Amino acid sequence: MLGRLTIDALPLYSWIAFGGALVTVGGALAVMAGITWFGLWRYLWNEWLTSVDHKRIGIMYVTLAMIMLMRGFVDAMMMRSQQAIALNSDGYLPPEHFDQIFSSHGTIMIFFMAMPFLTGLINIVVPQQIGARDVAFPFMNSVSLWLTTAGAGLVMVSLVIGKFSTAGWTGYPPFSGSEYSPGVGVDYWLWAILISGIGSTLTGINFIVTIFKQRAPGMTFMRMPLFTWTALCSSVLMTFAFPALTVVCAMLVLDRTLGMHFFTNGDGGNMMNYPNLFWLWGHPEVYILILPAFGVYSEVVATFCGKRLFGYTSLVLATASIAILSFTVWLHHFFTMGASANVNAFFGIATMIIAVPTGVKVFDWLLTMFRGRIIFHSSMLWTLGFIVTFVIGGMTGVLLALPPADYLMHNTTFLVAHFHNMLIPGALFGYFAGYMYWFPKAFGFTLNERWGVRAFWCWLIGFYLAFMPLYALGFMGMPRRLEHYNITAWQPYLVVAALGALLILVGIGFLVVQFVVSVQERQQALDLSGDPWNGRTLEWLTSSPPAPYNFAVLPEVRDIDAFHAMKAGGVAYRRPDRYHDIYMPRNTSAGLMLGVLAGLLGFAMVWYIWWMAVASGLCMWAVIIARVYDDDAEYCLPASEVEEIEARRYQALASSARTQTAGEATFSNQPLPESLT
Repeated sequence: MLGRLTIDALPLYSWIAFGGALVTVGGALAVMAGITWFGLWRYLWNEWLTSVDHKRIGIMYVTLAMIMLMRGFVDAMMMRSQQAIALNSDGYLPPEHFDQIFSSHGTIMIFFMAMPFLTGLINIVVPQQIGARDVAFPFMNSVSLWLTTAGAGLVMVSLVIGKFSTAGWTGYPPFSGSEYSPGVGVDYWLWAILISGIGSTLTGINFIVTIFKQRAPGMTFMRMPLFTWTALCSSVLMTFAFPALTVVCAMLVLDRTLGMHFFTNGDGGNMMNYPNLFWLWGHPEVYILILPAFGVYSEVVATFCGKRLFGYTSLVLATASIAILSFTVWLHHFFTMGASANVNAFFGIATMIIAVPTGVKVFDWLLTMFRGRIIFHSSMLWTLGFIVTFVIGGMTGVLLALPPADYLMHNTTFLVAHFHNMLIPGALFGYFAGYMYWFPKAFGFTLNERWGVRAFWCWLIGFYLAFMPLYALGFMGMPRRLEHYNITAWQPYLVVAALGALLILVGIGFLVVQFVVSVQERQQALDLSGDPWNGRTLEWLTSSPPAPYNFAVLPEVRDIDAFHAMKAGGVAYRRPDRYHDIYMPRNTSAGLMLGVLAGLLGFAMVWYIWWMAVASGLCMWAVIIARVYDDDAEYCLPASEVEEIEARRYQALASSARTQTAGEATFSNQPLPESLT
């Protein structure tokens, strides 16, 4: 009846694992109790869980990312503290539990923190930047969110029922095969990635169509903001790269479940097919994560330097070049696996070439700052911290592009340091910059600056303390994924790395404090104008937060910095002669139901509960068919209601203009037109 699921699945093998399970279950119950206590279930259901509004879906993506960031960082702290004390001792983590932790840490941070974070920012911003009212496929957008959430839920469930994979976040055979990992851990990993990967593929398709077909009149490709360009390139990469991951995970599922031999040593299998397919997704994935952050940095630099981006065309070409070249370098992830010298040389050269367009971007950002009136907003600080730190990581990447050097350091902590040196400043710093930059657009009030600056410095200093020692340890020959060791010279570096991780934890705490303080002080930090930073792109033309339809009248674009040009021409806040009815997608529970059923299907496949798997699959088909035959998927917002909403918006704009006229300082120090007073 319950397949492999027995009482032994409870995490009683370790007091640490049991404590983690209690915290997970207790936290979930506490949240549910709080929602019940405040009577918020109906509100959450009607306004959020069933919403197909791209802005609310984006906010839910970012919320998921923040939750998984804290969950994944707990793993990081446990690994660093274990290594700091494990000289000539077993430390406090059993070896198998340590293996679970480094596997779940990588899986969570890549798939369930970084991917939801970038997807959330793209959802919130891109439709507004291109002057659209919504994404091309709102229902598909909802399905993507809930499939990603279902995958994250499976990882969280593995803390409570069963164990997670010990095969690392890459899951290389033969260790991930049933012979060496007969339990459910690898199955949890596989089904979490399969389900969330389908959601990411759908997201890529959705935003390609949105950007191609939904742009405002006059917005040619070479007038699109840089963030939209990077979102487009990332979406193309998602669409073409994630199917490779889906295929390779499905093949490994068949190996484990049905005894097939895609990745076995004998019977016609070839283990090398796995790393080829995995990294055919994996290296484009690096740029899927980084390119949207590059777009954030471009928007932040232009806004807080008060200048048009230097070299707009070169930035666009560099972005497209990176997207294309990212498919030509996957083999450098396994230089050590016996390819020929010619093959290694080709991929080494390609790896060096891909650094060129990245360098072009850095120089364009620096030249944008040159002679600009730089405002050191917290978003700008994240950007400056990225430029310095990312260049260091890039130089170490060029070193690892040399096959002989990579052969020596591939399995050392040097590679761990390089990988984090690219993704933390390259991607996560960008997401934080975008979070603080667009927060008022999503919620209608600005974040507290003091706590944002404190969080930045803790993250930056903590990053250097946590990862620079790992470069040195790599040169000293310390292997990665080491649970204990007996070389005394390594311990001081590992203690410093643990202190760095602790400082980053303080930075995460400051981000939480920043949010809480900002909510408490929101009445003093309201964004009535919709344009708190004197922005240059169209998202700052809408109110904060925007109306469900974003734009009552679609804007006409005449320049690269469309909103800046409108303000300069005095037409940004001009009222239309009349309003028209607007048709918007209606909320639906179908996306949420598909996510829940996908999670149940994954859980059933992990534990071989076949009746549940069949029932979940049939129910998913039933939901899809019911949705297909739903003819009431849209509603009409009458012109009179649109006019009322816009009247309130212009009243808020006028209030903001009067406040500025009275002499109260604003961030941008740019008063609104007198016509609004």
